[in-house]
This record gives sequence, structure tokens and C-alpha cells, in this order.
Amino acid sequence: MPRVIDRPEVFLVAKPAMVWDEVRRFLDKVGERTETDAIEWADRVQGNIPDGEALVEFGGRECYRSWTEGANANVTQVRKDSTQYLGNILASGHGSVTEHANFSFVFDDVSRVFTHEMVRHRAGAAYSQESMRFVRLTDIPFWFPEWARNDEELMARSVALLEAMEAHQVWMADHFGLDDDGVPFAEKKHKTSFMRRFAPDGVATGMLCTMNIRTIRHVIYMRTALGAEEEIRLVMDDVARLALAEFPNLMQDYDPNEDREWVPQFLKV
Repeated sequence: MPRVIDRPEVFLVAKPAMVWDEVRRFLDKVGERTETDAIEWADRVQGNIPDGEALVEFGGRECYRSWTEGANANVTQVRKDSTQYLGNILASGHGSVTEHANFSFVFDDVSRVFTHEMVRHRAGAAYSQESMRFVRLTDIPFWFPEWARNDEELMARSVALLEAMEAHQVWMADHFGLDDDGVPFAEKKHKTSFMRRFAPDGVATGMLCTMNIRTIRHVIYMRTALGAEEEIRLVMDDVARLALAEFPNLMQDYDPNEDREWVPQFLKV
């Protein structure tokens, strides 16, 4: 019986961590050069905003040497509230500094329909996907949207088709003797690569995806739009909610509507 997936799942597995001792060592040097209390920035920010946001703010202040008043002779007033500072980053379109903070997600039980669409987002993203050349299929796990589950005839025909494809995978493995003693891994890989051709694009798989904040914001906007494919809309809605929890000040311009579209006020970040 095919494993019918309730819904794809997103796991946040890595995020930025500031090395605050080194930040303070650097700011102490800045303070000596400029005769200011530059280290005050770290004292104010550490623990009050997530490290991913702190890294973005750090990058922005490095650009203008705006750690505190007096560090840059051209700057007479410094925004000290991080929410306001990061909001100004968004409003001014200073998006390059958001590229410093990377977050890594595992997308589990997503289809190869999803992964084929996701990997089109190349700028600011890295991917490691489960290989069906090396990982042999023993079943055909599959996600059905709610509207499909409510169609009894569609489900009956679809599950029967999946059962036949599963049976063919098992038959091929036995026919090729892949579990016999002494079969070289190269032979297993060769035959597994052939066998995957009999799996549908909808077969569930997994991938690790690392994106910087600039890319995350862009992909959320593009892939939660009503015109996007329904599975990627579901997954990216989850990513959007994780992003809102992890770096709320850099998602402050997003306003998700009743259709779960996440539309930012500032597109050119």
C-alpha cells in the first residue's frame, strides 16, 4: 500500500550565530580609532534581536561606520532601535546586507515536482537533494492535495497505479538480483538509476536548502503567489512563518492575505 503523505514538512536545521567576543574585539578597535564608544552597539544589540538580524545590522553599520555618533564625521544621528534600523534597510533597498545571513531548511516528503521548481532559484541558494541514482525506491510515497483526496474515483485509480509502480520496483530489484551477495555497488547504482525512470514526478523525496535572507524574501513572494504550483505554495508558506519567527524585523513589511500570499511592501530589497 503506498504511503500517502499528509503534507510536506519543513525543518529549520541551521541559522546564523554571531561570535560576540570577536565582534567586541573589532568594535573596540573601531572605538580606539574614532575615539568613540563603538562597542556600545554590541552591548545594545546582543540578546535583544536574533543573531541573523544582528549580522545584517552589523553589515549595514559597517558600510556607513554608523556604530555610534562620531564614528563617521558625516553621520550626526544614528538609529539605535534595531526595528527602525532594519526597517530602513528594507525601505531604502539596501538588500545586499541581507545576503550575509543564511538559513538552512530540510524539505521533507516533497515531490520532485517541487524540487524541480525550487532549484530554479539559484542566486543566494545551495541545494543537496536525495539522489535516486543511489537511493533505491522500495515504495512510492505520494502527497495528494485535499481536493484530490475528496475525489474517491481519482484516489482509487491513483492508488492502484502507485501500487503497480511499487510492485514493479520490487520486481525489478529481485529480477536484477540487487540484494544478492557480492553485487558491486557500481552495479546497484547503474540499475537503480534505470529503475527510477519508472517513478512519477510526484514521488516524495527530500532536500537540504540553504538560502540567505534576500533570497528567502524573494522566493516567499514568488512562490506563495496564487499562480504558483500548489505544493510549493504550501511549503513556502511554512518557510515564511519560520522566517517571521526567526527574523521578524526583516519580515516586517510582509502582509500575508487570506489566500496565504505573502506580499512585501518593498520588492526591491
